[in-house]
Amino acid sequence: MNNISCCLRLDTNPVNVIYNGTNTQRIITLRHQCRKATAPITCSPVTVEQHTTDTPSRIGELSQVSGVLGCQWGDEGKGKLVDILAKHFDIVALCQGGANAGHTIYNSEGKKFALHLVPSGILNNETTCVVGNGVVVHLPGFFKEIDGLESNGVSCDGRILVSDRAHLLFDFHQEVDGLREAELAKSLIGTTKRGIGPCYSSKVNRNGIRVSDLRHMDTFPQKLDLLLSDAASRFKDFKYTPEMLREEVERYKRFAVRLEPFICDTICFMNESILQNKKILVEGGQATMLDIDFGTYPFVTSSSPSAGGICTGLGIAPRALGDIIGVVKAYTTRVGSGPFPTELLDKTGDLLRFSGQEFGTTTGRPRRCGWLDIVALKYVCQINGFSSLNLTKLDVLSDLDEIQLGVAYKHSNGTPINSFPADLHLLEQSKVEYETMPGWKSDISSVRNYSDLPKGAREYVERIEELVGVPIHYIGVGPGRDALIYK
Repeated sequence: MNNISCCLRLDTNPVNVIYNGTNTQRIITLRHQCRKATAPITCSPVTVEQHTTDTPSRIGELSQVSGVLGCQWGDEGKGKLVDILAKHFDIVALCQGGANAGHTIYNSEGKKFALHLVPSGILNNETTCVVGNGVVVHLPGFFKEIDGLESNGVSCDGRILVSDRAHLLFDFHQEVDGLREAELAKSLIGTTKRGIGPCYSSKVNRNGIRVSDLRHMDTFPQKLDLLLSDAASRFKDFKYTPEMLREEVERYKRFAVRLEPFICDTICFMNESILQNKKILVEGGQATMLDIDFGTYPFVTSSSPSAGGICTGLGIAPRALGDIIGVVKAYTTRVGSGPFPTELLDKTGDLLRFSGQEFGTTTGRPRRCGWLDIVALKYVCQINGFSSLNLTKLDVLSDLDEIQLGVAYKHSNGTPINSFPADLHLLEQSKVEYETMPGWKSDISSVRNYSDLPKGAREYVERIEELVGVPIHYIGVGPGRDALIYK
């Protein structure tokens, strides 16, 4: 761009959509207006390039800016897909959430990594990782994660950018999270106690502290004092002393020095990258059923882990977005409190939990397990407009004689419920109508071609596609990087 300062302006024409057989490729026309130019310059349409000759066609067809989002209550296996896709993208970006989101991924040698604040693209050496403005950042955890990656041979130097607009999550936010849960007693939300809700509360209350504030340590103590004093006035068991403030300020002076090389105006970076035709993959934390607006409120997270959160959490325009992949387990799990219509409280639920190793990456808590909820999945697909789905952990169902799909909700009197209800009382009282399908009773963990799956497994996949109206392009049959079928 010849070092000319540019700003992004979207074409006023609608997004062009070109249909090519059964595949849809979205081509988004962008304009940039250079300050030394006399008229807008129209860029060439964004084309999807294959970075390597052996790129699977499904990956090569993905748009310039693509996203991976969870379809259920989190823990669907988003990190694995992001890790696989990352080597075909220049940038992997987090747009919301914080250390409450745990992504477990494996490197090429099979070594396990549990990531929380560092994007899952970090295992691919050529990928730049962005922590967007919508993320809340706990610096002690962030640096601990980086130290762990570095000690295992994963270079982070110059590869992670943290938004100067991201809010800082302090240790006291975590303490307040626990105090809040204790207050709720039997009505507790079941949070991870990682301080996410209290930090977002500080943000919305407009007294939060942002990454950019670390560059102004002359005013930092006053801002932190306001936050700590507010917590002390709200919770009688929160003990705040002047010594606590002094110690925290000194600690954050050290953090400020270490974080400085990571700090970036990520909104400018992301939009300039779009203009430069860089390929960008957005990694969502949690999932839409935990969305603050669309989830089973109040048993939700405090951010927007749905398609809208990509734009607000990264500062990119809606029309820049292309393909969004929804990640959904072949069954359903959730952690914490809240309604769960298809939950299994029997031996089948226990089998799913232990076969699927359903214990939280962040907390280690056992996850509640149940059948795949098609009603909830259709609702989530409607909200996000997924171009395709990644069905994960299909192999976990291999030992079952029969598999059920929750295909409809009904009132207690048998009349149908026509949409996913906001009323939790209604949701808890609803009856689920199931379809029963035969199992396949064979190990599929080594299968890599869709046609080689047992008939029962293929029928299960295709029935889900039929019910939700979204194609399944990726099927997980194990935890490893290679345990993925492209359909």
